[in-house]
Amino acid sequence: MQDAPFRNSPARPAGSAPRRGRPRSDRLQRAILDAARELLVSEGFAGLRLEHVAARAGVGKATIYRRWGSKEELSLAVLEELASPHIVIAETGNTRQELLAATMNAMRAVNDTPFGPVIAALLSQIAMNPLLGDPFRASVVQGRRDEVRRAIWRGIRRGDLRADADVDVATELLVGPVYFRLMFGGELTRDFAERVVDAVLRGYAAPDGGR
Repeated sequence: MQDAPFRNSPARPAGSAPRRGRPRSDRLQRAILDAARELLVSEGFAGLRLEHVAARAGVGKATIYRRWGSKEELSLAVLEELASPHIVIAETGNTRQELLAATMNAMRAVNDTPFGPVIAALLSQIAMNPLLGDPFRASVVQGRRDEVRRAIWRGIRRGDLRADADVDVATELLVGPVYFRLMFGGELTRDFAERVVDAVLRGYAAPDGGR
């Protein structure tokens, strides 16, 4: 006799609706990342303990280790998730507008989102701990640099920026001041972002280019 199709599929009572909601693995990951973010801000990296993260998230420590092998890996996951919505620069056809977005994206992430307190808590570790700093630079920092570089190249192709513009330096000039002020103090405002962008444009504008 031929087997009935889907013989091994679990039966569902007639008329019952399929289960909805976030899968358990997603809920656990969300709880762990939220707990790690909160503890990084309140305790700092030095005080972060995976057993404390597990307790706050309501999971076993082994659940964390199945996903992240160390507190550096978990901290990086928090940073990557928080940074990712603030990296992309929309192509608008307006070079000044896109360069302003390059600076404002970083500023908004620091000023207005949970990324700000977390990056402030981890800056010293990013600088001196290669287990965190190297992968952070390879993912978040490189992703932001690539996006800003693309905006600068678009400005060059439009004729707004000089063909010989130093793209790497221009990238750092647009974003670096945000992190300088984060580390050493100073207001992060739109006016500041506009001044940064106008300074870059004065240095790199094509002789006959528009803005």
